[in-house]
Amino acid sequence: MKSYACMRSLAERGVRTVVASEHERIPHFSSRYCSEQVQLSAAPEELTAYRDALLDIAARSDIETILPIRECDTYLFAKYRDRFEEYVSLVTPDLDTLGKAQDRIRLSEEARRAGVPQARTRRLSDVDEWDSDVVIKSRYNLLTSDYVDSLSADDAEESRSVRFLEAGEEPDPAAIRAEMAHDPIVQDYIHESDRYLYCGLWDHGEPLATCQHKQIRSNSWVGGGAVYRVSAYSQGVERVANRLLSHLDWHGLVCAEYARDEETGEWKFLELNPRVWQSLPAATRANADFPYYYWLRARGEPEAIDPTYETGVGTHMAYGELSHLSSIRSDDSPFLDRPAFGETLFEVAASCLRDPRFDYIRLDDPRLFLSAIRDALAAEDSGGRQYVAGAATDEPPA
Repeated sequence: MKSYACMRSLAERGVRTVVASEHERIPHFSSRYCSEQVQLSAAPEELTAYRDALLDIAARSDIETILPIRECDTYLFAKYRDRFEEYVSLVTPDLDTLGKAQDRIRLSEEARRAGVPQARTRRLSDVDEWDSDVVIKSRYNLLTSDYVDSLSADDAEESRSVRFLEAGEEPDPAAIRAEMAHDPIVQDYIHESDRYLYCGLWDHGEPLATCQHKQIRSNSWVGGGAVYRVSAYSQGVERVANRLLSHLDWHGLVCAEYARDEETGEWKFLELNPRVWQSLPAATRANADFPYYYWLRARGEPEAIDPTYETGVGTHMAYGELSHLSSIRSDDSPFLDRPAFGETLFEVAASCLRDPRFDYIRLDDPRLFLSAIRDALAAEDSGGRQYVAGAATDEPPA
């Protein structure tokens, strides 16, 4: 659904949007901001066939650029840059830089070289003592043959398993490696007082536009993507994020997650995503119009970007708020006290009245939301994550 912010942003600027999915029917196709719908001949898990499907669309004369919505989009654009750039202009990192971002061990080493505070990160196989609170998760944003020997060049997977362990609790490493299909990472759990997301569009080591928001609630009460956030600004977050991205000579869209250590007050780096992020609608609502900025940079017009944004703008993902409430009954954390359901329900309702801005419930585009409800009722999982291709046109949005 995060691609909706991209198609809406571009269409409102008069850019014709081509929305593509491997599924025959997705909510986006019902939106007034979808100029054209295309069904892809392959899903992302079929990596080579999916690449070829994207290239077929890129080769069209009316397509000028493609936004990297999925993790594998950025990977394919880097690995096959010459083939894609034969047809379209991309604003994405090269393969070496991307490898540093998608491999959390390499990224931790780069953060150390840049002098950026971070949560201690190491391989599961390198941990002998379990004397601190930790999180075990995938080493890679995306599992491919470049990272994991067990996969072929035609395959891609995302490992989403996460384990929380209290100090003194020892896991079964062999079982975890079997579950995650590789040797994952162990990262110190940060007992935090605040969590911020730093978002940006960078041009070969220089920021073109940035935005931050404070995460208030996530998909689950134990963590995850933000579903209620308020645009904000922290000089400390800006400083450490810029230091890391400058060191990486970053190019393209990026979001980085930072937690303020409640003991030291330091902003510690946790995650980096080299693609469009879940809470992009929060940025566009605060007038940080990253899809349009990407379009301008792809056309060679970075000077037209206005990097300012409004702070204090709260936004919600309605489905995410329901997921957060549901998680109180289903999810567990050894580090946090379970919130009271009634109190959380009141906080959700109060914040929706205080900040009545939603990612996908938009009065000027009701068919998208109604279509999403229809699909949710019709199937357990509609499964449609999309990328958006932008083609120049003087025509107004449909």
